[in-house]
Amino acid sequence: MSQKNETTLLVLAFLITVGLVGGGIWWFVKFSGFTTSPKSSNNSPESPASTPQTFAQVQNVPSGLISYGGSTTWASVRKEIDPIIQNVWPQFQLRYANPEKEAPSSATGISMLLKSQLDFAQSSRPVANNEYEAAQKRGIQLREIPVAIDGLVAVVHPSLNIPGLTVERYESIFAGKITNWREVGGPDLKIQLYGKKDRDSGDRFKITQTTTEALRQVAADPAGIYWSSATLLVPQCGVKPLPIGRDSNKLIPPYKLPLVPPNECPTKRNQVNTEAFRSGEYPLSRRLVVVVKENSKFEKQAGEAYANLLLTNQGQELLDKAGFVRIR
Repeated sequence: MSQKNETTLLVLAFLITVGLVGGGIWWFVKFSGFTTSPKSSNNSPESPASTPQTFAQVQNVPSGLISYGGSTTWASVRKEIDPIIQNVWPQFQLRYANPEKEAPSSATGISMLLKSQLDFAQSSRPVANNEYEAAQKRGIQLREIPVAIDGLVAVVHPSLNIPGLTVERYESIFAGKITNWREVGGPDLKIQLYGKKDRDSGDRFKITQTTTEALRQVAADPAGIYWSSATLLVPQCGVKPLPIGRDSNKLIPPYKLPLVPPNECPTKRNQVNTEAFRSGEYPLSRRLVVVVKENSKFEKQAGEAYANLLLTNQGQELLDKAGFVRIR
């Protein structure tokens, strides 16, 4: 055999071998489930597994004394969840700070944050336009990080016999447009609005310093009404939460049925109707937000770390147990 023919046969044999090997690899890749492409990392933002499951898995938690404060709606979080965070992250030293001359609220918390008296604020409402403007004048950039859902509830004296209120009537009562309970199917009594200092204003309100004080007064006043967070009001013994609806044919209770009457409280307490808040069936819902300073390195890290802790699966489960609705 000539050298030329021998070379040609060797080249053909090599090409056949390469083809068989390549085909075998293709078949293995296609039918074995193996892939040569990089798999999605568990740390990828798009992957649900990227969200830390426990407090211990959260990264970039700073060390130091962290001052925080704000809305009384967050009281159950501070009491029941923050101590667990402290056990896991003892160097993340959370210190709650009350305002000096005012009752704690979302407004006072944001104000203290702008005055550098807090490292982050807890709010039960969005940051208002005037608060953003005040921050801008100070050269401060604010950011809201939602961590849970809460609902607004109106409470009245237990003797008030009405089925509930539509959203329109609820708003009209607190705006002073409806002034007698007779207008919404109740007795001929002039409605008495109870408000909270630094939140409500106007001559139509009897202003109280705290939610506790407002509840005591409504519990003693058959004409009284007060609004606040579901977690603060629904479990209370001396008042009755009102069902609210988008129309009068479908009023949604903010509490789990059946309603616990005052004579069975505190042995039993009403519980927040979290399912109605989660589904949006209850119309008066709002988000709890951590308010963070974006342009202050330590304060930004502290606020983001606190929000990230509450956004873990562990944090969301604890928020759910505290009566809020998880957003993850």
